[in-house]
Amino acid sequence: VQLQASGGGLAQAGGALRLSCAASGLTFSSSSVAWFRQAPGKEREFVATIRYNGYIYYEDSVKGRFTISRDTPKSTVYLQMNSLEPEDTAVYYCAAGSPILCAYANANVYRHWGQGTQVTVSS
Repeated sequence: VQLQASGGGLAQAGGALRLSCAASGLTFSSSSVAWFRQAPGKEREFVATIRYNGYIYYEDSVKGRFTISRDTPKSTVYLQMNSLEPEDTAVYYCAAGSPILCAYANANVYRHWGQGTQVTVSS
């Protein structure tokens, strides 16, 4: 199984970036995919997930700014990030697995991880 995250970069506050997570080697249609992020000196935190059944959940600070979506034929999940803030600066990771509903924000329950992509937002 491979997850390839891409799309990170440098953006100004208020700007936008779109991250992609391309998956191979797993049954994408039956997998839940999530984005996590980790800022320097901080723990990895949940950002958003799109579950195998299409249900979507966001971390409170990104609601209304970030949108997660999936293209099942392409085995790819996207994270559209708008109205970026300096606090969004982090390495963003995509993860795939089959967590139960109550554990969707727990990084430990995701079996497969991408390599991470850096997002830097300047003020």
